[in-house]
This record gives sequence, structure tokens and C-alpha cells, in this order.
Amino acid sequence: MGRKKGVVEFEETAPDDFDPANPYKDPVAMLEMREHIVREKWIDIEKAKILRDKVRWCYRIEGVNHLQKCRHLVRQYLDATRGIGWGKDGRHPSLHGPKVEEVESE
Repeated sequence: MGRKKGVVEFEETAPDDFDPANPYKDPVAMLEMREHIVREKWIDIEKAKILRDKVRWCYRIEGVNHLQKCRHLVRQYLDATRGIGWGKDGRHPSLHGPKVEEVESE
């Protein structure tokens, strides 16, 4: 008993046989697609963390000039943080909160 030596191999692309119209048709492809989505989200989150550390470093180094000198890093960080996360991505902002019922007037 022991661990296998070497690196764990996995597919870097989405599974070809996954059908979004009928995801339960092939349960193996559905699980592979779920793993692919989670892996891509973690990659995006880690990229945003790296950019956040660069922004912190730039703020400390530049001091009072950080507004001009670090602007490009802040824009990259803000662009990297849009659309990542668990659950709210891909939905319209009006769908993020609680459901609002429309009242008909007489």
C-alpha cells in the first residue's frame, strides 16, 4: 500500500461528450464538466490573488504616488475579480438578491 509515484494527470479541456441540453444523459461527462468548471474557477481566483498581492506591494513601495503609479495594476485586479466566485457568475445583477414579486395595480 502506498501512493503512486508521479504527477496526477487530468484533461485541461472540457469533455467533448457533455451535452448541456441534457446533462444527466452521461453522468461521467457531467462530473468531468463539473470538475473542469471548478478547476477553471480556482485558476481565476488564484490569478486575482496574485494581482492583489502586486497591488499591495505597489501601494507600499509608491507611497503617496500610488494613485498614478499603481492604476494599471488596480484595473487589472478589478477586471480579474469580475465574474469569478461561486453562484453569482453569469447571472444578471437583478437576479442576485431575493426575488421581488410585482404587484398589479387596479
